[in-house]
Formats: sequence, structure tokens, C-alpha cells
Amino acid sequence: MASRLVEQLGAQNAAGATAAALAGQIRALILDGRLTVGERLPSERALALELQRSRSTMTRVYSLLERDGYVTRLHGGSTRVTLPHRDALTYDTEVDSAIDLSIAAMDSTPGLYDATVRSLPRLAALRNTSGYSLRGLPELREAVAQRFIQRGVPTSANDIIITSGALNAVNLVLATIARRGERALVEQPTFPHALDALRRNGYRLLPTPVGGDGWDTGHLTDLLLRAKPLVGYLIPDFHNPTGATMTDADRERIAATARASGTRLIVDETTSELDIDRGWTPLPLAAFSPEIVTVGSMSKIAWGGLRLGWIRAERSLIDRLLAVRPSFELGTALLDQCIAVELLDEMPALTEHVRTRLHAGRAAVAAGLADIGDLQFPRTPGGLSSWIDLGAPISTRLSLAARDRRLIAPPGPRFSTGGVLERYLRIPITHPPERTTEAMARLQQAWNDVREGASARPAEATHAPVI
Repeated sequence: MASRLVEQLGAQNAAGATAAALAGQIRALILDGRLTVGERLPSERALALELQRSRSTMTRVYSLLERDGYVTRLHGGSTRVTLPHRDALTYDTEVDSAIDLSIAAMDSTPGLYDATVRSLPRLAALRNTSGYSLRGLPELREAVAQRFIQRGVPTSANDIIITSGALNAVNLVLATIARRGERALVEQPTFPHALDALRRNGYRLLPTPVGGDGWDTGHLTDLLLRAKPLVGYLIPDFHNPTGATMTDADRERIAATARASGTRLIVDETTSELDIDRGWTPLPLAAFSPEIVTVGSMSKIAWGGLRLGWIRAERSLIDRLLAVRPSFELGTALLDQCIAVELLDEMPALTEHVRTRLHAGRAAVAAGLADIGDLQFPRTPGGLSSWIDLGAPISTRLSLAARDRRLIAPPGPRFSTGGVLERYLRIPITHPPERTTEAMARLQQAWNDVREGASARPAEATHAPVI
């Protein structure tokens, strides 16, 4: 069985690589969070056997990482991941002028301030309560339920729990239904922190491919029937990071197959409202099966600082979620809930603002890729980002070169279950056009560095999340 380092690295990426190149690839795994601080790495001998390389090469790899502060080694003992000891371990984006493309999110909607002001009387009316809200405010749960009804899924407020964001919702669902050692179906690529959550709950991950053209539905349904995973995590609307949207026919087929295989599907709709010009509106996956769990969030349509999400599920699971939730938290902040009530009443204005912003961001990315010349801009009808085919397995090298140009761009493998997708890079379309233009200019410089064979200096230590 391969070590976690080799799973994340990908044996194919190590074939023929120099010691310096291997050290750079491992450094990238550490910097984007695929290897965690304190994690034990294989011995030089074990790593040499796994990669079918000489032990002297592995000794050189670890020596380079130790020199730069990315591992610590004990003579005759273990090698563990660390980070360089510097005064600051993360970029200050204002002082250092780094542009961070690991965050695919917009700034706040223009209506947020007014919604906050309007929410204060509602908050004041709650002062005589305990302030704890395990299910969520009734009026907010009703507003979320109405949004599902408008989209074609009969829903009542009793089917809804309000959470502190969509990832919080995913973690609550996994903690409630988890059985360590069970299998979980996941898309590849997908949202990295969902993979982290599944691993933390002890799941064995079964990837199914997604590209710009969508899902391999035959592969997905065959995997469901053959492996019978306990859960599946899907992003069917403006998939993160590819931007693909699943057809209604595929949704119906997948929902029926999951029900037959006994798989509980967790559907993440965080990106479902990020439409630019898709031209059609699918039914939510929950419309095809009552057993589907749906999570959603206000973070992408309103503001990431508004930590407000929800879970829609059948009543029996809602009761189990409520029993487990106090071990996580005792509810979601009331102010955030009061603000969300106001914002959900203004969904047409919110979605129009999102459409305008994403349209401008998309145009800036497309123009930047045109200037690079070697890269094609894929069709991106909505969502958070464009999933760029680099034409060669150079994503990690490009990511490292970009850091040298003060650009943080997580490589394709960060969105995978381990070591693959080196041909791809996610570029957000959520940043303001002027900042995106500058980011694309820096990416062009990094691209030229990689094409010309320039080696980037050891990157600054940035252990940032991917959003």
C-alpha cells in the first residue's frame, strides 16, 4: 500500500524527476495543505522503494527540504513535516502585494449594509430569549424552504436546519452518519476541504471524474452499484472547480442509482446561484429523491464573512442531526440569521449583482489567457472559477513559479484525491477585473519562467486554505 506522501505526490510525477524537482513537488504539497505540519514521512529507504529511485536521491530530496525548513529529521529516527521559522508564515497581501487566487469569492454584495441595518429590530426583539438557536430562526428556515419550493422541491421549515456555513453543514452531516472505514464517492476534481472533512471522518475516497463537459455518468453509476459507498459528495451546479452543471437526466439517473445502492448523497449547492449565461435552469437533485441531503450557503452570493448555511433533509435525519449538533455548537449567530432573512427577500437583486460581477471577472481571465497565447479559455457559464487545461503536467511547477511572482495559485492536484490533475489550474473569476488583470500578468510571467526552464527560489511559507 502506497504511503500518503506517494499518494499525494503521484508516482508518475516522480518518474525521472531530479532531486531538486522532487523536493519542489513535496514543498508544494506542504504549502497547499496536502501534507500537514507534524505529519510523518516515509524513511529514505521506504520512499526509494516506493518510487523506484535510488536511496541517494531520496537522501538528497530530504536534505534540500531540511535545508529550507520544510522537514525536520532525527538521526536514525523519523522525518516530519514542518514550516520554516520566519517572523510571518503568511503573506500580508497589502504589504507584500501578493495576489491570492486560492480564494475564489467576491467581496460583499452592495445590499449587505442596508440589510444589516434592517435586521437590527429583528435582533433586538430576540433579547428576551436565551439567544441559542439549535434549529435556526423559524422565519429564516421558512425563507430557505420557500427558495426550494420556488426551484421545484416541496419543502417545509421543519426540513431545514440553519448552520454556520456549508462546510459546517457537511461536517455535521458526516459526524452524524459516519462509520469509520466506509467508502465515500467524490468527484475529481472537487472542493478540497470536503475531501479533508471526509478523510477526518475516516472515509476511504472513491473518485469519479468530472471535466468541463460534465460527469462520466456511466462511471459514476457503475461505481455506486459496484462499491456501494455509504455517502457521496456532489456539486451538481456550477461545479467547483470546473464550472460544469449536471443535466436533469443525469440527476434522475444518479439519484435512482444512489437509492438502489444505499448511498446517502450529500449535495453541495453553495454555487447553485452563480449563473452568468447558462441559458437553462436544472431541478435541484433533491427533487429526484427524498433521501438526498442538500447543503447551501450565503457565502458566495452575499459575503464570505456572513457565516450562514443550511441543511435540507428528511425529518428522521433532521432529528439525528439535532441530537448531534450540541457537540459541535449550540446554534448559528443570531445577527447573521437576521441579516440572512433580509437578504433572502432580495434574491433577484443579489443574483443580478453576482451575474454582473462574475461576467466582468470572466472577461478579465479570458483576456489574460489570450495574452499568454498558449492556453485556451474553457466555456464558463457561471460558478467560481475556470478550470484551465495547461496542456502538460506542469501545474505544481507553475504554482511554485507563480509564488516567486507574488501570486498564490493552488495547483490542480490540490483538488484531487491524490497526485493527479497536474494538467490543470483553477483560476477564480470572482476577483475585481483590475486585480484579475494584474494576477494574469503575473501568471504570464510564471508561465514564461516554466517554459524557459527557470527554477523558482524556495517559496515563502503560506499554509492557506483553498476557498
